[in-house]
Amino acid sequence: MEQPPAPFVSPAWLMEHLRDPDLALLDIRWALPEGADRESYLAAHIPGARFVDLDQELAGPPGTSGRHPLPTPERFTHSMQTAGISQVGRVVAYDGGSGAAARAWWLLRAAGHARAMVLDGGLGAWIAAGGEVEEGGVAVEPGDFAATSFRGWVSADQTSTLVGTGALVLDARTRERYDGAPSPFDPRPGHIPGAKSLPWTDGYDDGAVLPPEELAERTEKVGGGKPPAVVYCGSGVTACSLILALESGGYQGVLLYPGSWSEWAQDPKRLVEVDPAE
Repeated sequence: MEQPPAPFVSPAWLMEHLRDPDLALLDIRWALPEGADRESYLAAHIPGARFVDLDQELAGPPGTSGRHPLPTPERFTHSMQTAGISQVGRVVAYDGGSGAAARAWWLLRAAGHARAMVLDGGLGAWIAAGGEVEEGGVAVEPGDFAATSFRGWVSADQTSTLVGTGALVLDARTRERYDGAPSPFDPRPGHIPGAKSLPWTDGYDDGAVLPPEELAERTEKVGGGKPPAVVYCGSGVTACSLILALESGGYQGVLLYPGSWSEWAQDPKRLVEVDPAE
């Protein structure tokens, strides 16, 4: 089986390296509106995987900065150390198809971890490939990973400025939410004026990342040849999954707007656009 482009790993690769002493596995099963799915993890997970609660460990408290603002470096450090993450070891995150694993990948990379990856196709691909699962929790030794800051993100004001300069800002939510269809997750319907729609799922086929040439074709069609500059979504989670796909396709330096629509739309001073921006 052909290895997917970095920073992904295939189920075949993971089977070969599952018992490597420097490899840590993170289970990030989570979905809206239910949230973190610890029960499914306890019922069946990839052997050795440690569960990470996205709402509690990969985000700060919800508020005016959005539903999933960035955690403090101290909070993230504690969460990753508890999960046994070391400063130099390899980390593979996976989810059940929601795109949540990319949030762990993005945070680790943004904090300077150089060896974070995501399982292509997630748990479903692992099981389909014949991978074993186990039940119950996993005891791990604390790791020595430490985060002091996060790079690679922009604020609402910076996002507005970039749109004003003509930079390509991508909305990773569904096209219906981008167009202005009502959603219980959106404070107001619509999208950031000038942003273009590229749902994060358009970067994948049945959970597996698209080949670089196909991803580039879709991105160029949306952006008119401009490289992506910023990605946002509902609350900064699935935007990470689109950034992950874009990076695998060769687009480097794409920034995350972590507050995303859940921050932008609750500020009455921020303009919104309801019709698609063509």
